[in-house]
Amino acid sequence: MTAYEAVIGLEIHIQLNTRSKIFCSCSADPWLAEPNTHICPVCTGHPGVLPVLNRAAVEKALRLALALDARVAPVSYFARKNYFYPDLPKGYQISQYDQPLATGGALPLEDGRRIRIHRLHLEEDAGKTRREAGRRYIDFNRCGVPLIELVTEPDLRSPEEAAQFLERLRQLVRWLDVSKGHMERGHIRCDVNVSVRPKGSTALGQKTEIKNVNLIDLMRPAVEQEIRRQIEVLEAGGEIEPWTLEWDEHARVLRKMRGKETEADYRYFREPDLLPLEIDRAWLDEIAASLPELPWERAKRFQEEYGLTEYDARVLTGERALADYFEAAVQAYRGPAKAVANLVINQVLRLMNEQKLTWEDLRVTPARLAAMLQLVDAGVIHKNALKKLVPLVQARDQDPKAIVEAEGLAQMQDTAALEALCARIVAEHPEEAAKYRAGKTGLLGWFVGQVMRETRGRANPKEVQAILRRLLEG
Repeated sequence: MTAYEAVIGLEIHIQLNTRSKIFCSCSADPWLAEPNTHICPVCTGHPGVLPVLNRAAVEKALRLALALDARVAPVSYFARKNYFYPDLPKGYQISQYDQPLATGGALPLEDGRRIRIHRLHLEEDAGKTRREAGRRYIDFNRCGVPLIELVTEPDLRSPEEAAQFLERLRQLVRWLDVSKGHMERGHIRCDVNVSVRPKGSTALGQKTEIKNVNLIDLMRPAVEQEIRRQIEVLEAGGEIEPWTLEWDEHARVLRKMRGKETEADYRYFREPDLLPLEIDRAWLDEIAASLPELPWERAKRFQEEYGLTEYDARVLTGERALADYFEAAVQAYRGPAKAVANLVINQVLRLMNEQKLTWEDLRVTPARLAAMLQLVDAGVIHKNALKKLVPLVQARDQDPKAIVEAEGLAQMQDTAALEALCARIVAEHPEEAAKYRAGKTGLLGWFVGQVMRETRGRANPKEVQAILRRLLEG
């Protein structure tokens, strides 16, 4: 395998999070709806109906195109892509063909290498087919949901790079509020084009297409298996056939679906019921001005401005709401940003994951998070108390200071009482004290634990450690 290199390109369908479908007023988010309840004569292809283009879908496509630094066409056209599947009621899909909405641009990987974009265009989704007990069931709810189809150049060289591209694209569409990006719900679906060639060659080999890789964790084994298969065919003197393949998740094998279609098979022609899509320059400039700082730009700024590590910056820019929350907490706290980062990553995100909270559910506001850190800085509580305090603030939806007082989380301020307690514990454990004095100094931590248990965590561990060391070594 080391004599060959993989050449990978992606065709990605991104479901837009508009309220209505691309050519009618039906709901565009039918995920949990009963089958065939979000439909109308337009999206089910009844004779005589006319499509009306959704302006919001165009705007979201333009946001993504501009974020990728793609060239937006002043005029683009819709076309009919003809094919016959049971879940395509019109017998064709309205898409864009020879003059798409945008071309060019690139998406950077984590190492800075830019993966070029070939084209980006708008189209409508098809329905869904489900097979059960020998029957085929058709749900047309998804028909007409607006999609962006994004096609990369064949710039990717490994399954890991392909997976990373998809992860960063998913991050971007969520960041821009273009799509909800839930791959398990089909909001992002990916077809992978795979070929191999001898290392050093610039010619492209014959490609195959792996259809509908809907989870990133499924992409890696599917692409690895196809790369291995193609190399084995070439090593045996065979030729790669242009197949369309599907990944069987349960058997973890690729299966041939059919010979790969060509553009001629689709018999494209201009959609007669839609006018050319003309993009007003002033509108495009307005959209460009509204774009937020992109996630990789913000991660770089977090490192430079706040002194965060690359890892912390990457975690905190995983989604836009998280990055906004972190910066709001930094502004409210006005102390070291690293302390905020640690609390957000180690406590707030863990709480959200454990309780499956959304940002709307979170009661640990940036102001309350800052107030907790200020209590630590003032010596009112020890930082270890934050593990208890964060869930309590969420559960009670109260000010942290009030909870500290109600729960007795404040640190002991009576030094004399703490020294007396430490002396009593040392006296009650003469055997352990003797072992410590004989050189087993690791027992200091055990003594600290005894004191912390008796004080229910209210003692300052550093102060306890200093007192115990003085008692044991004096």
